[in-house]
Amino acid sequence: MSIEAMLMIALGVFFVAFTFAPVGMGGGMLFVPLLHYGAGWAIDGRTIAVSLILTCIVSYGSGLAHRRKGYVDDVVVKTGLIGAIPGALVGVLIVSLIGSHMDTVFKILSLGMILWAIWKTAVKKKSTASEEQERDVEIQTLPLQIGSGIGGALSSVLAIGAGVIYVPIIRTFAHLRPRMAIGSSLHLMMAVIPVSILAHLVIQPADALNQLLGDSPFILSLGLLTFIGARSGAHFGIKHVSEERIMLVFLVLIIIVAVRYIVDLTGL
Repeated sequence: MSIEAMLMIALGVFFVAFTFAPVGMGGGMLFVPLLHYGAGWAIDGRTIAVSLILTCIVSYGSGLAHRRKGYVDDVVVKTGLIGAIPGALVGVLIVSLIGSHMDTVFKILSLGMILWAIWKTAVKKKSTASEEQERDVEIQTLPLQIGSGIGGALSSVLAIGAGVIYVPIIRTFAHLRPRMAIGSSLHLMMAVIPVSILAHLVIQPADALNQLLGDSPFILSLGLLTFIGARSGAHFGIKHVSEERIMLVFLVLIIIVAVRYIVDLTGL
């Protein structure tokens, strides 16, 4: 890999972490393309594992900042984890079964998930203030667990934090305001992604693990940049960006990602 490509990936990783951290997303939807197109890595278990590692770092860097500001609902997180962790393990099994068809399946599933999140986020933005009170409405436990389970599975399959799923799910079925939903989403990711990473590493063949070890200095440097980007992005977003603008940024980012995958799948 050329020095120019490595610098491009490093800057891209920092930017993704800084931008996605305030909106409750881990950045996996862009980490995979960075590694795929920038580093020339195939979309396989190795790329998924590294993307999940970077996404996990974003979730911790931003999640801890939200925790300190009180933007986490632990009841919602514990309820969601009942579905999300089993979902993550199912997702790893799906990846092992898909095998060589991972590239196309990955992009089709990503696009479908993103289009759903665009719709749910746009609809939720139209809700009235009375629908967005902090836990004034009872949690819809089963839908929250099912939705979190889907998010956990997609996290493992698509190498994402699944904030694009968790945030709309939490806002819809736990009735939290944007910042609380974002902080709670990040805490789901903080518990689910490590489980997914370990499960992926367990099923990797020896040569893939050797490749990961060989790339460890590069991966560690990306991890450091990711943490710095996530921490600084989270503090900036909490302090300077309103809830309405956070959700607008969330919507714009996932639309951009959707366009990217449409281009890939159609060959435009």
